[in-house]
Amino acid sequence: MKKMLSFDFGASSGRAILGTLENGVLKTEEMHRFSNDPVEVCGVFHWDVLRLFYEIKQGILKCVNAGHTDIDSIGIDTWGVDVGFLDDKGRLIGNPVHYRDSMTDGIIEKAFEVVPAKQLYGKTGIQFMKFNTLFQLHAMNINDYKPYKTASKMLFMPDLLNYLLTGEMKSEYSIASTSQMLDPEKRDWQYDILESFEINKDILCEIVEPGTIIGRISKDLADKLGCGQIPVVAVTGHDTASAVVAVPAEEKNNVFISCGTWSLLGVELDDPILDEAAFDAEFTNEGGAFGKIRFLKNIIGLWLNQECKRHWENRGIGLSFGEMADLASKEAPFRCFIDPSDDSFMAPKDMPQAVKDYCAKTGQNVPETQGQIVRCIVESLALKYRNAIENLEKTIGRPINTINMVGGGIKDTMLCRFTAEATGRKVVAGPTEGTAIGNLLIQAYALGEVKDLKEIRDVVRNSVPLEVYEPANKDAWDKAYEEFLRVTK
Repeated sequence: MKKMLSFDFGASSGRAILGTLENGVLKTEEMHRFSNDPVEVCGVFHWDVLRLFYEIKQGILKCVNAGHTDIDSIGIDTWGVDVGFLDDKGRLIGNPVHYRDSMTDGIIEKAFEVVPAKQLYGKTGIQFMKFNTLFQLHAMNINDYKPYKTASKMLFMPDLLNYLLTGEMKSEYSIASTSQMLDPEKRDWQYDILESFEINKDILCEIVEPGTIIGRISKDLADKLGCGQIPVVAVTGHDTASAVVAVPAEEKNNVFISCGTWSLLGVELDDPILDEAAFDAEFTNEGGAFGKIRFLKNIIGLWLNQECKRHWENRGIGLSFGEMADLASKEAPFRCFIDPSDDSFMAPKDMPQAVKDYCAKTGQNVPETQGQIVRCIVESLALKYRNAIENLEKTIGRPINTINMVGGGIKDTMLCRFTAEATGRKVVAGPTEGTAIGNLLIQAYALGEVKDLKEIRDVVRNSVPLEVYEPANKDAWDKAYEEFLRVTK
């Protein structure tokens, strides 16, 4: 029996999950859970990476104190694109900048002055979002951001946390692929783009494939934690890449949706698609495990509900997500729709008001109650998925029959049900802890306990319950889709 410890960092929380693999069945136990709270300092929005490293140590200590002194490996995954900078002695230069910081406002247009959009997409294959690492670095260069301008090395968030554990600097492929700085065909840095944007290639680290053991916890740290020098695995460091590893797909014509703060919708391919159709549909080619490309679209996900909940709590209205769903279920369907990916929902100060403003601006019924707002969001997300799937089918040239939904977002059974109904496709929901499970099973691969992606997915199906949602109410959803396209075009 192997014991593996995964640290899964989301945009709002993190958790340490211990996994044991025996006889083809993975059992998991949550050892530590904590919030991930960004901090604004001197007008810049940061991640508190030192606190996150403290939480990693707390997670290891909780395992040790529970008698798990025989952990075989550790793996870390996080959100994409964000980076930390190190000086020539390997010391951290400030806290990493948060992808929602305003420094990148308007940066895409400035970047296209350096390299035109189609040329940039053809070389990197990445969907244009203002917080992509390339755009962040370009904004930092323009704004003379000193931590970047003086850095000796740059590490993506999971790589940075791996470094703090081991002292080894490596860039794992899946997380590096979110940067818009990789050649998706060569699986290496895109040096032409680096040169065009005046990015010093010396700050970048060697790229390693998922499943690489990059080092061991330093002796000093191991002594303090009482855990031994545990091997640290570069898992699929991008949380979506780890979630996709855990998708229990059994057929080729499926699409995955990794549901959380963001919704990542796509398919696995053997090779990137860099043609004009992919460019026009705004799909991205990100790296995955075992040489796969995650051909997907980034869609703002349950961030909208999370921000509504936070806003109402700040005003003394405490609602759980379950209570929000109950309120929504009692409201009339299809009153109004939003485009969840509209820029107005990226970082509003008042999310419920942003939803109301969008509906008013587009000449729709304006939602007034909490239930109406939540129902508008969830119905709109399901219809956004339908639109993305239809565009995906045109781009890859084959039909999509089944939707595999994974991640914490599938706890929202209304979203799962609406997705089946809106798209007219069967939804298979599970596992909930898809990211942590994918992380653990890539560790198992590094330890020689599973041999390939097929065996990993066999383990997932053997280990977790799956929920199936069938499509219904086709005529009503078809009519709603027509209205959704009208108001969001």
